[in-house]
This record gives sequence, structure tokens and C-alpha cells, in this order.
Amino acid sequence: MTESSGPAHRPSAVPGPWSVPVLLRPRQPRVVVKADLLPAVSVLGTLSILSFPLAFLWSRIAPPERVRIIGSDGTQGALELESWHRFDDLAIFGFLTLGLGIVVGVVVWLMRERRGPVVFLAAVLGVALASVLAMLLGVGWANSHYAITSAPALGSVIELAPRLESWWVLITGPFGVAVTYSLLTTWNGRDDLGRRLG
Repeated sequence: MTESSGPAHRPSAVPGPWSVPVLLRPRQPRVVVKADLLPAVSVLGTLSILSFPLAFLWSRIAPPERVRIIGSDGTQGALELESWHRFDDLAIFGFLTLGLGIVVGVVVWLMRERRGPVVFLAAVLGVALASVLAMLLGVGWANSHYAITSAPALGSVIELAPRLESWWVLITGPFGVAVTYSLLTTWNGRDDLGRRLG
């Protein structure tokens, strides 16, 4: 009976002289800049046009603040709870721009051949520009819509135009684009974000 001298020896994993070297490594997708510049400019310009309907919608649905004329010189007295509409105006504008940002993030993601940081940055800047223009236009249109054409009588109640008293509300639109696009990118999980249609 022959005794085993030790554990069985296995062949080592070190490549031998007949191993095939790797000559071609898989190419890592690179960021496309030049080809995406023109679509990015188109996205930026198109989004700036959306400021007009956004401003008009806000100027019509934002609630005015009602005040009472308490002096012969036009001194105004606040009515109970009416000052809350100043926050309502800000919140409505913020939700409108946030919704615009979410929709833009999804639509830009559906531009499959142009997915990447260039068009993404154009979408963020475009929504930011549309928000700024909508803020300026919306306040102007609201002022003209609630314009007082004659001197109000003493004791009468008038409506003051909606107003936006904080520029911080402008971050909601770009925030919506960034979060939506980032979630879709994470969900996709491909190195090239699925740009290749094949």
C-alpha cells in the first residue's frame, strides 16, 4: 500500500508561455462635446421660450393680496390672513418651475443620441434662464392685470398684484432637472448611457 506524500498539487494560475496576450482592451466611452454643442444650444433656446407660458400661467393663478383703504391719502390696511398670499405666490411659482424642471429632465433624457453632460448642463441652464425670465415677465403681467385705474374710495377693498419677494425660488427648476436626470442616469447604469442605438 502506497502512502500519499502530501496534498495534491494543482497547476498554478500564472500564465504560461503559450498564453494569448490581450492586445485590444475594451474602449471606455468618452464624453462627447463637439457633436453635442449644437443640440445643447437648441435645448437652451427652446427652454427660454417656455418662460412666456410659465409667466402667464403664474400671473393668472397666483392669488392677489386684498387690502382696505384706511386713509384719504391711500394708506392701506392689511386684512386678516391676506398676507399669507405672499407666500402662496412664491410657493406656486416654485412648484411651477419644479414641475417644468422634472418634465425637462425626462424629455432631455429621451434624446437618447445626445445623453451626456453637455446637454444636461444646457437643460439646467435653460430651465434657470426660463425661471428668471418667467419671474420678471410674470410680475409685470400680474401688475398690469391687477392695475388700479382710478383712486380707490376710503374704506374700499382693493387687490394688490401677486409678487415674488425672494430670488431663492429660482433654484427649484434647475434642481428638478438635476435630480430627475441623475435618477434616470443611475437607473440606466450603462457606461455610454445607452447612446448607441444598436
